[in-house]
Amino acid sequence: MSILQTQTTSFKTELYTGVHNLLTNTLYIALYTANANLNETTTVYTTDGEVSGTGYSPGGVLLTGVTINSSGFTAYVDFADVVFNASVTARCALIYNVTQGNKSIAVLDFGSDKTSTTTFTITMPANTASAALIRSSN
Repeated sequence: MSILQTQTTSFKTELYTGVHNLLTNTLYIALYTANANLNETTTVYTTDGEVSGTGYSPGGVLLTGVTINSSGFTAYVDFADVVFNASVTARCALIYNVTQGNKSIAVLDFGSDKTSTTTFTITMPANTASAALIRSSN
């Protein structure tokens, strides 16, 4: 399968056509196994390859604490850390926009399988122009 950490190509196009408003739309993050096929061509949330486990609900969890900032030529987005109260093994995650028909935003590659026995936490990177998870510049 193919897992690539990236903003999806469809998300980039949809930003220019005004589809996404990350401050007002409902955003979710779902966890996936190494068997998932998530990369730049992913256009919508899918259950194919999604993890299952005690306490994990299909579709994932709501993203909160969304902030949008800019510095110099770079705009960037930050989210609060995410906690799944679940016992799972995950290789990657998909951020997607529920409000806009589950359209994909970004794929996160954890680099290897990560396993939790009680809680699975995704710690977001620093909220800076050079480290934020979602960022764009010229």
